[in-house]
Amino acid sequence: MTKVTPFHIAFPVNDLAAARHFYGTVLGCPEGRSSDQWIDFDLFGHQIVAHLKPGAANEDNLHHNPVDGHDVPVPHFGVVLEMDQWHTLAERLRGAGIRFVIEPYIRFKGQVGEQATMFFLDPAGNALEFKAFADMSQLFAK
Repeated sequence: MTKVTPFHIAFPVNDLAAARHFYGTVLGCPEGRSSDQWIDFDLFGHQIVAHLKPGAANEDNLHHNPVDGHDVPVPHFGVVLEMDQWHTLAERLRGAGIRFVIEPYIRFKGQVGEQATMFFLDPAGNALEFKAFADMSQLFAK
């Protein structure tokens, strides 16, 4: 694999205070710059920006595709973590009472691309996936 540089993603939220609590407190993302319209967060070294878009949170806007027997919400974003980080995050989310769209589990068990994965929504209804590989060389394996 080549050196990975941080990605940047901007996404809509309908309540900046709820986003600040969810990303800053629940996920533990350090906060960067902010205004009354947006907040930068450090998501495991990547820059994500919650931009205020007034309106009701609505997970019904998500599309789902079948993957390994689960309905994966689309769109979604997240980070590939080290396995110990993934387990720590899963426990942190459980402790915070986060409702999982797809509970933490091992996807493609015993197959190429075996990975730990979990899906959940932020307060604005944005879907997030966090995954990890016991063998990081499986990240792009066919």
